[in-house]
Amino acid sequence: MTSDATRAAAFLAEHRESIDRLDAILVFTLAERFKHTQAVGKLKAEHDLPPSDPAREAAQIERLEDLATSADLDPEFAREFLNFIIAEVIRHHQKHQS
Repeated sequence: MTSDATRAAAFLAEHRESIDRLDAILVFTLAERFKHTQAVGKLKAEHDLPPSDPAREAAQIERLEDLATSADLDPEFAREFLNFIIAEVIRHHQKHQS
């Protein structure tokens, strides 16, 4: 392997280690988030509140798009990601309603 290829392989390994750490952070962060949304779902079910709150969801999407722009992340990706999470949360809330 050439010197340049060796350096490239070392940089690639460093990037992959960082990606692996960040993936773990994402998983644990999502788990923590879902613990809170599960508690919200139970609370909503106990008080006969609707499983979704469209006004809050719209505000959260707007907030996440702003954060994404500040972080130099595609706001469309952030919106789609949050919409996926919201759909999953609503599904859980609906289970609590049953």
